[in-house]
Amino acid sequence: MQSRTANMEFRLGWRSDGAAHAERLFVPRLDFRRDILPPGLEGAVIELAQGDTAESAFEPGGLVPGRDPALVRTIRGPDFQRQLGRQRVEPRTGRFYPRTLIAGVSDDFSGDYRPFRVISIDGDRITVDLNHPLAGDALNLSATLLQELPSRDQRGGSGHDIARMVTEKGPGLEALRADPGVDFFGDYPFTRLDDNPDTVFYRMPRLVEHVDAVATREISGIYRRLLMPGARVLDLMSSWISHLPGELDLEVAGLGLNAEELQKNPRLGDRVLHDLNKTPELPFPDASFDAVVCANSVEYLTRPLEVFAEVARVLKPRGVAAIVFSERWFPPKVISLWTELHPFERLGLVLEGLRRTGRFDDLESESVRGYPRPDDDKYRGMTAYADPVYAAWARRSD
Repeated sequence: MQSRTANMEFRLGWRSDGAAHAERLFVPRLDFRRDILPPGLEGAVIELAQGDTAESAFEPGGLVPGRDPALVRTIRGPDFQRQLGRQRVEPRTGRFYPRTLIAGVSDDFSGDYRPFRVISIDGDRITVDLNHPLAGDALNLSATLLQELPSRDQRGGSGHDIARMVTEKGPGLEALRADPGVDFFGDYPFTRLDDNPDTVFYRMPRLVEHVDAVATREISGIYRRLLMPGARVLDLMSSWISHLPGELDLEVAGLGLNAEELQKNPRLGDRVLHDLNKTPELPFPDASFDAVVCANSVEYLTRPLEVFAEVARVLKPRGVAAIVFSERWFPPKVISLWTELHPFERLGLVLEGLRRTGRFDDLESESVRGYPRPDDDKYRGMTAYADPVYAAWARRSD
């Protein structure tokens, strides 16, 4: 028996308190006979032609297990294991941690890394929520057929559970929740392994590609959706690559730390040397830009709240701030908190930072995962997957 197969992209859409989220996952060689699609979507997906999209809406509990009040529990402080590998872990309100840190919760002795959330800390008692991070949310799932593949003989085996694939390993951890809030900024300003002046570290140009070609394409695609032709754009923490769409006519100013890197960037019209960790104030008048973009650099900001407030100041009303990152960084200069957070929680950190300025609305986030790494990429031997992309953006309030 032959089975129809195709490369697919699934998009999970949902909302938390004050933000909209989208998780995009590439699934290669989806087997229409064997792989398990969610009810309400399976029939529509089978009928898709190349380039078509089908979607289905799910009430809370329809795509992931529904919220179970019994999974909200209070544990003793000593039952929270404070060591994860070599990393010391202290519970913080609103943050997520792997279940393996709670003594006696899981029967999986190899390590249970499903996330739980700390709801409150009261002396020696910690209230935790073991429900799936998306348990209480209405979800929308769409499927796009990217490429029809040659049919192949079906030889048994188990199918992939698509609902599980798109909802596990992080989605939901970036949520903005009103109750409780998230303790991201309890230790602020942020510290790093190397707290020497950034001008020393960046004295020599670092002409490296921080993400692969697939991630670069996805970042450019996000910018393409957000930027209008002719817009005046500030490329914040700029380098020799801006990831801006090549065909889009833009007026771009770049602010960075190394003159040679900025000089090699062909997209920049204006080039400004400025250390944001020393002086968070931006050297531009109010309402100077239609957009501020920042790629693969936000993790180095020790005082992001001040910088985000400045971003709002230099944006025109309804101007967009777009912050994009992946999973590579310079270890001495990344803020310590960044290394403690799950990648999706890092999205929550950025969204919360933008919200705290009080000058942004229409907050959104998007993740892109699962695409194959280019065959000629130097890291191909280490992982078959392209660098994931995590993006957060918002509009300056009127």
